[in-house]
Amino acid sequence: MRKFGGSLFGVSLLLSVLLAAATAAAEYYNYGSALDKTFLFFEAQRSGKLPAAQRVKWRGPSGLKDGLAQGVSLEGGYYDAGDHVKFGLPMAFAVTMLSWAAVDNRKELSSSNQMQQTLWSIRWGTDYFIKAHPQPNVLWGQVGDGESDHYCWERPEDMTTSRTAYKLDPYHPGSDLAGETAAALAAASLAFKPFNSSYSALLLSHAKELFSFADKYRGLYTNSIPNAKAFYMSSGYSDELLWAAAWLHRATGDQYYLKYAMDNSGYMGGTGWGVKEFSWDNKYAGVQILLSKILLEGKGGIYTSTLKQYQTKADYFACACLKKNGGYNIQTTPGGLMYVREWNNLQYASAAAYLLAVYSDYLSAANAKLNCPDGLVQPQGLLDFARSQADYILGKNRQGMSYVVGYGPKYPIRVHHRGSSIPSIFAQRSSVSCVQGFDSWYRRSQGDPNVIYGALVGGPDENDNYSDDRSNYEQSEPTLSGTAPLVGLFAKLYGGSLGSYGGGSYKPYETTKPAASSYKATPTTYSPKQSGAQIEFLHSITSNWIAGNTRYYRHKVIIKNNSQKPISDLKLKIEDLSGPIWGLNPTGQKYTYQLPQWQKTLRAGQAYDFVYVQGGPQAKVSVLSYN
Repeated sequence: MRKFGGSLFGVSLLLSVLLAAATAAAEYYNYGSALDKTFLFFEAQRSGKLPAAQRVKWRGPSGLKDGLAQGVSLEGGYYDAGDHVKFGLPMAFAVTMLSWAAVDNRKELSSSNQMQQTLWSIRWGTDYFIKAHPQPNVLWGQVGDGESDHYCWERPEDMTTSRTAYKLDPYHPGSDLAGETAAALAAASLAFKPFNSSYSALLLSHAKELFSFADKYRGLYTNSIPNAKAFYMSSGYSDELLWAAAWLHRATGDQYYLKYAMDNSGYMGGTGWGVKEFSWDNKYAGVQILLSKILLEGKGGIYTSTLKQYQTKADYFACACLKKNGGYNIQTTPGGLMYVREWNNLQYASAAAYLLAVYSDYLSAANAKLNCPDGLVQPQGLLDFARSQADYILGKNRQGMSYVVGYGPKYPIRVHHRGSSIPSIFAQRSSVSCVQGFDSWYRRSQGDPNVIYGALVGGPDENDNYSDDRSNYEQSEPTLSGTAPLVGLFAKLYGGSLGSYGGGSYKPYETTKPAASSYKATPTTYSPKQSGAQIEFLHSITSNWIAGNTRYYRHKVIIKNNSQKPISDLKLKIEDLSGPIWGLNPTGQKYTYQLPQWQKTLRAGQAYDFVYVQGGPQAKVSVLSYN
């Protein structure tokens, strides 16, 4: 092989090669930019009335009357994919994955200034789930008819198809759907706990009820909602029951849920199934890795033996992905992409990649290794595989194409997505009818007029071939369940790549200044610089009940003086209060309350509490003044 000499030509050529390599690497490894874009996909999928801080400006309000025909408000939530059906099972799985990222990758999301966006993405789903769960043993599991929806090509703002809502109840059970929704709400309660303790408690209350409903009234949700069979057919519900129990144990620390997962480990397949897939339908690998964390932390106790069986199956999944499983391995494309099945394969690759990144962290924290039939593997090996899948997705493939829309110089421009393929309702105000959408927009060869940033399309086939064709829905349609795992995956890789090429260099997408009322991911603490005092509010829900068609909550707020000196004449501003309040006196000014006369002063370290009752989330409590 010819070596480079000292000539100017040789040096110039070497610099060119290195520059090209660095540019390519930066493109593949700009995880911060890719992370930022994924949140835009969730904004584009929003149903209901859109907030003022909405960044995807080509979308408008839609589905505002969802559920009203059935006597329930089901406004909100997410459209599933390129259609306008709100399918409960994949939506709940997506929220679980977003919440897992918020819990396990809090540091990385905070360092990239994306925790607020993560919580907003989660809350758009959890607020909907709260509405969909109006009674302990009722869960509205779907809005929209998949059959009629797929016969039309129209914007969500123009929808003319059926918006029938379908529910689960004791006579129409759905343990898989109710279990996954319980898991999503339990995981979300952990995500919100450091930032909004009252909302966290609200989510946990719904999660517990849904788990009880799922366990007591067992059955496949697709038997109760036959309309979902052609789109999201469930293969069983045992994994979702174990999945929900695992998340509820992590969220509560209650041994009841751990005992449930241990007692049912064999019967429900938790310690019996060795799988090579993790998806909206199959949660076994997720259960096995989540429960292995307990063992790795040395907290197995009387359940150590059963937890070891769970970890054996967790190792089976991880070893299969690394192709070190004694021949029982995953299939990969020639380019190295995990390949599970023809339809929307990237959703399986993204979910598996994030799961392995999580397991890598759990093993690293315990200073443990992965024990495979073909040898021991360091935790870094799992993260390396996860990175290989992320890099493939972002463009390190034979097509040189990013399968995340809007990322990099080359990405799909003919996405199988109704809203992005038709001009915005703000650009073309006349409605687009069902058939007109097919004739004028679905079949056109040009790229989509609206770029659906952050959407992960279905991806290439088993030979790394991809056809950028709107009608090729197996490859060109994005989904909630495929895109959601990318948040945790990109966050993890972003945190690990800071200081290397491209890792921390990106410009967040922003078309308008966020509204002042937008959610702030900060603790509820008041600390004015001029006094050095610190007043903290600790919110909790102590009970809830149903009266009529409304669920009411008893909110308790503890006011704590964390400073080194007393404070007096404290005045509070309480907004969004719709019910009665006890423990505070009104001042006569709007929204303004004060402590009772007998408690005019809070000593250093002293606490005082008040309560109020209302339907829905907590009121907003802040400090107006004090001495």
